[in-house]
Amino acid sequence: MNGVFTICGTPIGNLEDMSPRALKALAEADIVAAEDTRRTLRLLNHFNIAVRLESCHEHNEARKSDALLKRLLSGQNVTFVSDAGMPCVSDPGGFLANACHENGIRVTAAPGPTALTTAIALSGFDCGRFIFEGFLTLNDKERAKTLDELKNQRRAVVFYEAPHRLLRTLKDISDHFGDRMICVAREITKIHEEVLRLPAKEAVAHYERNDPRGEYVIVVKGLSASEFKKAEISRWEGVSVERHVDMYAEKGMDRKEAVKAAARDRGVSKSEVYNIMMKKRRP
Repeated sequence: MNGVFTICGTPIGNLEDMSPRALKALAEADIVAAEDTRRTLRLLNHFNIAVRLESCHEHNEARKSDALLKRLLSGQNVTFVSDAGMPCVSDPGGFLANACHENGIRVTAAPGPTALTTAIALSGFDCGRFIFEGFLTLNDKERAKTLDELKNQRRAVVFYEAPHRLLRTLKDISDHFGDRMICVAREITKIHEEVLRLPAKEAVAHYERNDPRGEYVIVVKGLSASEFKKAEISRWEGVSVERHVDMYAEKGMDRKEAVKAAARDRGVSKSEVYNIMMKKRRP
């Protein structure tokens, strides 16, 4: 029989958050694959667990997967941990989990804390629906494109960020999202945990005065219904009514429906759109 591949969550700061199931998954594993073996060894020693450790991180995961798969196929159990929180979520582990699925190996999880959901809870924002973007790309063009695509969402948007890039990201959020309310959480569950809820521009000013330290999660509040409607309408300010209707017509929509759709986008009545088009057509 094949072994079992277990994705194991570990504390994001406070070791008291370690679950009994996670401890069992580590203690009963034949091999623990770890993003950083030194960090994981400290965790294992704290709980008096002795087990074989294998390094498996973003730079060697593809190469290490073959050897770990062979062990799993031979019946050995492998438990995967990242430095903190749940593996596979902006952390290594996903490549190996996918390889296990493709090879008929059972994949299970011992869930643990995540900075993502904890920061969302701490924010107090309406986050019944949210977008997790993880770490923004460093490429200026792609970064700007991503932020433009996200700025008019009714859903909250969540980012991870490292301290040395925090100020740049906060400035970019302020530039693209406007002075939106955000929550900046750092060192979650640790001694120096800090949760700030403030407008984006104030967050920029705060971290211009105070050097960022620790790992950060940024939660950007989603637009309200009225803000969303206003943002949707503003998208069409540079487009003429005629062109707006033509865009829908070019997609195969009949003229009457195209007028109705354009009116809805612009927040006006269809008769207003129709009258504007008729005036333009008069000699």
